[in-house]
Amino acid sequence: MGTGFLGGRNPSGDPSELDEELGVETVIEAIEAGCSLIDTAPIYGQTKSEVMIGKALRARPDLREGLIVTTKVGQTVEGRDYSYDAIMRNVEASQQRLGMESFEILYVHDAINVPMENVLGKGGTLEALRKLQDDGVVRFIGTAANDPDTNGPFIETGEFDVAVVADAWSLLNQQAQHLIFPAAKKYNVGIALATPHERGLLATGPKANNRYLNRRFSSEIIAHVGKLQNLCVEFDIPLVAVSLQWCLRHPMISTVIPGVANPAEARQNIEVGSMEIPESFWQELEPLINDWTESRYVVEIKNKFK
Repeated sequence: MGTGFLGGRNPSGDPSELDEELGVETVIEAIEAGCSLIDTAPIYGQTKSEVMIGKALRARPDLREGLIVTTKVGQTVEGRDYSYDAIMRNVEASQQRLGMESFEILYVHDAINVPMENVLGKGGTLEALRKLQDDGVVRFIGTAANDPDTNGPFIETGEFDVAVVADAWSLLNQQAQHLIFPAAKKYNVGIALATPHERGLLATGPKANNRYLNRRFSSEIIAHVGKLQNLCVEFDIPLVAVSLQWCLRHPMISTVIPGVANPAEARQNIEVGSMEIPESFWQELEPLINDWTESRYVVEIKNKFK
């Protein structure tokens, strides 16, 4: 479960619009339904995502067993800082909000247009994360960026155990096959796939407005998704199930982390992720898979850090 929208759909980013109690309920519902990995970050909901997860786990400590909660470093509500001292402060603050002493995974978050030396060099992020590994605070370290052109080179260094890969693999986008997947295979990097639903288009199908958060889809893509949805209707299979399970069929992908806002979405992802889809459907779907990497939409976040 991804928690960038936890507590309510909030395109403006205003944390005052988030419902903390709804977020807590969503975390509890997801875990009870079978979710075993929750991905968060200090920037999500202006720290409220971590707060809501922490409240849920304090209220229901029985849900901690077998659960992995991953968070990120380098980007906070104060801005981006990948220095050693900043990372140590990041982790301490996340520990307090989440009520956790140690982490299975910590990710370097959105090091887009940041000199690699700032992350990997002396006095940078990697040095801090290695110290935290030595101290038993984190087991594995990873890279997470909403930009494949950033994630790929970091994976290629061989310094990371795992990567959150966003905007690079879905029914509409197969950019990851060019650099990310080969590098991950070479260095045995696990992949947690984000944005499998393309900000909702592949969950709900086309709507009147073709704008989905930081996506702007062309009429050609909307029409193409309509064809995918028609096939799903023929087989009586939800498009949301297909978009999740198609991603998981790739051998490089360990898990998907679709974003959820409320308990209903959390339940839905667990249910559709495990529903049976016949092989005949996948055979019918295969000719409809297109890579719209260059023309599929405008990803505005790529310009955010320029």
